[in-house]
Amino acid sequence: MIDLAVANAKQTFRRMQEPLSERGIRVHHVPVRERTIALGDPPWDPDDYDVGFVYPGRLMEGGVADALLEIPWLNDHETVLTSRNKAEVIARLERADLPVPESVYVSNDVGEAELTAVFERFDPPVVVKPNSTTRGVGVAKAHDLDSFLGICDYLSLVHDYKATGDQSFLVQEYLSDATDYRVMVLEGEYVGAVERRLPDEAVAEGQWKHNVHRGAEATGVELPEEYRELAERVADELEIPFLGVDLLETDDRLVVNETNARPTIDDETKYEPDFYDRLADAIRTAADRQ
Repeated sequence: MIDLAVANAKQTFRRMQEPLSERGIRVHHVPVRERTIALGDPPWDPDDYDVGFVYPGRLMEGGVADALLEIPWLNDHETVLTSRNKAEVIARLERADLPVPESVYVSNDVGEAELTAVFERFDPPVVVKPNSTTRGVGVAKAHDLDSFLGICDYLSLVHDYKATGDQSFLVQEYLSDATDYRVMVLEGEYVGAVERRLPDEAVAEGQWKHNVHRGAEATGVELPEEYRELAERVADELEIPFLGVDLLETDDRLVVNETNARPTIDDETKYEPDFYDRLADAIRTAADRQ
């Protein structure tokens, strides 16, 4: 048996526990956030685990886990950091001629004249997106220049606290009425996808973000081959073993919106039939890197 350390939220841990156990992998929940850890007397013994699932999302806690567990990860620190840097992902995909939204990277502090010039590059509304947050946190839509500058002012206030580290954000075109897909790629191959859709009442109230953590519903879908191939090309370009690729589809465009190297595992029925077989093989391969 292989012993797998999983730092993800309990939802993912519970879903993967039984299917992986049936394939010779014991799954252990090893949370590293929102707890206390005595560094000289940690709650884990490195000999208890062979491999980690994906590196913790809070990078400081991840460093502690790395030092105390002494294990390789399916998705390691570098891959999680790459995916978390939204601007880097967009820039790398753009350079590889993969379709992405028109985007401008802003590193604070930036003056009002420069911000106005950024806004005027787009047909409003625009999306303002903190560069390294997840789950749609801090993402806003601005319909006019005053609203846009106000959002930027709020970001500047947050960034006045220098310990936040990342003082940058993206300004992107808004793709109205886009269909939102989360496509899963494992070791370069498509393993499933969901469409994320807001309930009608949420849309009527003006909600527009399709994050599941914001109330969107994820429904398993069969994607066209070209959509699958695009997601696979993204994972290959970023060199991330297990990746969620967010695609936005409009009437005439398909673009890569974001990526997630710490994707939540959904219900098994939303993936290809051999998903857990392939995930177990990938975990064994990662464990061999020890």
